[in-house]
Amino acid sequence: MIVLASASTARLALLRSAGFDPKVIVSGVDEEAVTAPNPAQLALTLAQAKARSVAATLSEGVVIGCDSVLELDGRPYGKPSSKEDAIDRWRLMRGRTGRLLTGHCLIDATTGREASETGKTVVRFGTPSMEEIEAYAATGEPLHVAGAFTLDGHGGWFVEGIEGDHGNVLGISLPLVRELLAELGYAVTSFWR
Repeated sequence: MIVLASASTARLALLRSAGFDPKVIVSGVDEEAVTAPNPAQLALTLAQAKARSVAATLSEGVVIGCDSVLELDGRPYGKPSSKEDAIDRWRLMRGRTGRLLTGHCLIDATTGREASETGKTVVRFGTPSMEEIEAYAATGEPLHVAGAFTLDGHGGWFVEGIEGDHGNVLGISLPLVRELLAELGYAVTSFWR
């Protein structure tokens, strides 16, 4: 059994499209209370906190916890707090390059073994006009995602390219999950439906 410790519809959809049928248990971790010395460690610490919180309630299954942040100028950016925050964020991001960092933590609830790593994908942002930025913020989409953008929604119009795994930007890297499952002694194919 695979358990996704996340409310992210994008993560769930990606896992389902890749053959998994995960059970969803939202961790309830207070993300604002978590700190770390750098953006990559923050993403990993948040993923570990989510996975550990859910794994503590189970006696079997493999729990997948993930969390994403955008690193720009060495600073982490999660979900914007408001429409105005999303607009300000896009003013800062447009025409620039950042790194989307997604912490992944897998825990075998049966044995307590854990494997974790942070996926990193370079993102090149386009230069949307202020009118486009305001229209994008008005959709509400950027308020629900780390970095205030998506690849697979309205935000995809404003991303010029990426270097690395696109799934990592959507919130979960399938190749990285496969590697972490192998660390725990599982073949990814054993979880396909």
